[in-house]
Amino acid sequence: MFRNTHAFSGFSTNDIEQAKEFYGTTLGLEVSESNGLLEIKLGSGTTVLAYPKENHEPATFTILNFPVDDIEKAVDELSARGVRFERYDDFEQDGKGIMRDQGPDIA
Repeated sequence: MFRNTHAFSGFSTNDIEQAKEFYGTTLGLEVSESNGLLEIKLGSGTTVLAYPKENHEPATFTILNFPVDDIEKAVDELSARGVRFERYDDFEQDGKGIMRDQGPDIA
C-alpha cells in the first residue's frame, strides 16, 4: 500500500523566515516557501516540510542527520557560518564537539 508513495517528514518552527535562512543560506539546501510552509529539499531527493507552530518548542532529539565525507571540514565550515554545535554531558566530544569512536562520528 505504501511501498510506492513519496513519504515525507516534517517539523515545526516558530519562525519560517529564520528556518528558510538557516536551511537555505547556512546549509545551502534548496528551499521554497508556499502558503506559509517551507519545503526543504535534501540531497537524497527527499523533501522535508517545516511548518509554523505558535507554541513551538524545539525538539529534544535529532530531527535531521546529514552524513558528510569530511566531518572536520563540515564542522569548520559550519562554525565559520555561525552554527553552534551542541555539547552533551553524557558523551565524550573533542574540542570541536565531535563525538568519535562510538559508531559514526557525530557533531
